[in-house]
Amino acid sequence: MKPGVLTVYRWELRKLISLKRTYLGLFAAMGVPLAFTITLSFRHGRPNDVPFGAYVHQSGLAIPLVLLTFASAFLLPLITALVAGDIVASEDQYGTLKTVLTRSLQRGQVYMGKVLAALTYTVAALVLLGGVAIVAGSMVSGFNSLTTLSGSTVSAGQALALVLASFGVYLIPLWTVALIGVMLSTITRNSAAAVVGTLVTVLLIELVGILPGLEWLQPYLLTRQFDAWQGLLRQPIDWSPITHAAWVCALYCVPAVVAGYLVFLRRDVAGG
Repeated sequence: MKPGVLTVYRWELRKLISLKRTYLGLFAAMGVPLAFTITLSFRHGRPNDVPFGAYVHQSGLAIPLVLLTFASAFLLPLITALVAGDIVASEDQYGTLKTVLTRSLQRGQVYMGKVLAALTYTVAALVLLGGVAIVAGSMVSGFNSLTTLSGSTVSAGQALALVLASFGVYLIPLWTVALIGVMLSTITRNSAAAVVGTLVTVLLIELVGILPGLEWLQPYLLTRQFDAWQGLLRQPIDWSPITHAAWVCALYCVPAVVAGYLVFLRRDVAGG
């Protein structure tokens, strides 16, 4: 069987397992919910200014939802950028990319394998953050029923299903950040520039949303799509923010994938 995208994907996963920055991001994904939950257990205060913040002492299932709001500002984009911004550029810097490109693989296959690896890492980071938050939160505040954004109460089992689904919806904009990171990694050929560039892109998009006179752009900003999961926590479920987030994120991720792909196809092998 000829090597293809899945072959590259497996190679990339093995490389990610051997990199320190992979574990740096994953440890941060585990450490933040642990630190938040431990701090919460010693304090009676509540983050009332965020969705579900008022319920963190009533149900441990509110804690992962609160963390989704906090983490979208900087933490999860940073964790995502650490690998996505490095996945192509590091091989440019170490001079190994031209070796990869001269193997019996098409360039498009190599690029898509790297994209899949970056997306998989993003899933792993989000699973760890959510898993630790659910377990730690349930130990501190109990595995109890949860009050939705509509004011109704759902059982603990139903709340758990909604929390898991919320993390799934959250992947839509987070994967978009990852794809932007891979694009910048391909274009800049520099890991630091790609990582910082990804974060700056997210921050600039957020800044646009608070500039006077540009309020009409807010529904179309990538950073606003991080809140789409809240539609699941209403009774009945409001699917409109989720479908909206899907097509808005497509406006960002499709050009990013195409641009990175085309640059990668035209990469000068002799020059790395």
